[in-house]
Amino acid sequence: MKKVLDKGYVRLVDVMGSDLSVVNSARVSFNKATETLREEDIKLIHFLAKNDHTSPFRHATLQFELYAPLMVARQWWKYIIGSSHQDPFTAWNESSRRYVTESIEFYVPSESEWRGKPENQKQGSGAPLGEPLGKALTEKLLLQIESGMKNYDWAIEQGVATEQARLFIPSAYGLMVRWYWTVSLQGVAHFLTQRTDSHAQSEIRNYAETVKEIALEKFPVSVEALLKYTGK
Repeated sequence: MKKVLDKGYVRLVDVMGSDLSVVNSARVSFNKATETLREEDIKLIHFLAKNDHTSPFRHATLQFELYAPLMVARQWWKYIIGSSHQDPFTAWNESSRRYVTESIEFYVPSESEWRGKPENQKQGSGAPLGEPLGKALTEKLLLQIESGMKNYDWAIEQGVATEQARLFIPSAYGLMVRWYWTVSLQGVAHFLTQRTDSHAQSEIRNYAETVKEIALEKFPVSVEALLKYTGK
């Protein structure tokens, strides 16, 4: 498990395959499976990635457990759904606030993490705002969370259904959510290409860099090759 932001994390739950899976999938028609990764196999992986022969990369999958602010989760999900690359092997299962199965936590930026508006962009952020204003922003956010949670607890005490009482949960975009994400190696690389870019939102970029670190540990050759040629 690798920590991200103040309370979040990325955890690798399961993995199917290795760099050899890509090689052997590509050579299956020649019935030439190998048990060790050779120099010629590394060259083949790079050839496949460079020439957009991507199906062999979909024979390997990773399953992650993620815990992140709702604003990160929704951006992640919208990207997957709206992407020009639709990975048929993607699965997403998220905890539900209709049931009392998840502790309620919030992402709260520290005093030094608040960012200003960018000067020449309609989206994104600029330089840090500084601690005097950052301190005030953090304090106001904590007060808002405290007030909203009092209303939520009161509604639960009155017998209101959890699926409606959750309307009182404050700071919806900062609410921490947990989900499982199962995705092919190609899908991971495509996500990383977009979300490790300097223009991506800082918070989701932190998660993407962590996913990248884990993926590289399991598929060092394939991930390197895909990231080198994806989008070119």
